[in-house]
Amino acid sequence: MTIGTDTTTGDERLRRWRLVLGGDAAEGTGCQLTGRDAAMDGALTALYGSGGGAGARPQNNGGNRSAGLGASAPSVARWLGDIRTYFPSSVVQVMQRDAIDRLGLSTLLLEPEMLEAVEADVHLVGTLLSLNKAMPETTKETARAVVRKVVEELEKKLATRTRATLTGALDRSARISRPRHHDIDWNRTIAANLKHYLPEYRTIVPERLIGYGRASQSVKKEVVLCIDQSGSMAASVVYASVFGAVLASMRSIQTRLVVFDTAVVDLTDQLDDPVDVLFGTQLGGGTDINRALAYCQSQITRPAETVVVLISDLYEGGIRDEMLKRVAAMKASGVQFVTLLALSDEGAPAYDREHAAALASLGAPAFACTPDLFPEVMAAAIEKRPLPIPDAGAESGSAAANRN
Repeated sequence: MTIGTDTTTGDERLRRWRLVLGGDAAEGTGCQLTGRDAAMDGALTALYGSGGGAGARPQNNGGNRSAGLGASAPSVARWLGDIRTYFPSSVVQVMQRDAIDRLGLSTLLLEPEMLEAVEADVHLVGTLLSLNKAMPETTKETARAVVRKVVEELEKKLATRTRATLTGALDRSARISRPRHHDIDWNRTIAANLKHYLPEYRTIVPERLIGYGRASQSVKKEVVLCIDQSGSMAASVVYASVFGAVLASMRSIQTRLVVFDTAVVDLTDQLDDPVDVLFGTQLGGGTDINRALAYCQSQITRPAETVVVLISDLYEGGIRDEMLKRVAAMKASGVQFVTLLALSDEGAPAYDREHAAALASLGAPAFACTPDLFPEVMAAAIEKRPLPIPDAGAESGSAAANRN
């Protein structure tokens, strides 16, 4: 909602301020809402009201806040219908998250009627996964349908670009020295033959040709996704599961998916269905990164052709020094090691900066990664070139470590 622009009339500005301020006795606009505006105000008050009256809004005094949704599923379902009527989908998702966080509505999501009324998104999936063990059988099928809808939308959005980007990276990583004409990598060939430049002819004699390897059905690279299941990583777990399924569908990549808290679970055999993967996770609990990396390390058979992606906020509850030694040993054996503090659109969560800095010093920079950037990160790791670390969220020193 934009307030106070040059094209907004005085009455319209008052109306918008009235919706923002909520009609408290001291709000000062003197504006009365009717019709659709009144209904919008009611929906906002039910969630953000301070309990001081029908139109009250929370004051910036740090006091307790209450709201008017009540504890019944029917009233919440009506409210969900109202906000979907009056607000765009992106705003609806924010309001749903606020309702779950502020009003403790998680238990109501265990009712099928509620699940059918919500706007499905990644954050809702994370909430459902955290409730998985408490979910009654009558709700599980509805919950799986909600999760599947989100997963299918994400796959549709992410799969094509991921496959195209990684297929190109795999082909480039298999360069050959006697390529056919249409397989020549001209940029690298020119760079490799600059010393053969003939000034009188203004040309380069390409004594050595560098080309792309032709695609084959054999496994070229192995990828291990090692995912922290702690509660703060919910969105990352969802995205990583979807990407894991996409990678597993590529014959040239052998993909392993491992999730962990204080225990380690290998979900590789479920990668053909990311919904099964997600319901095989258990958000929350402690964190033992060292144990998880020990398992991943034991599964590596071709270190020079392996990429390990650790997705974690790095709050290690296990043995810190052993964890760092494992990362150093994997890198020394030729493994490409990538540390993502988050795989989501929200930036880096709270994370252990000391551990992030220690990993960066080992040449394994830790940074947050958006789903759109993930294919480029994986392509760079496959080709063994510097990772495209975003400026925001990169750990101090990681860029320098990445150049080593």
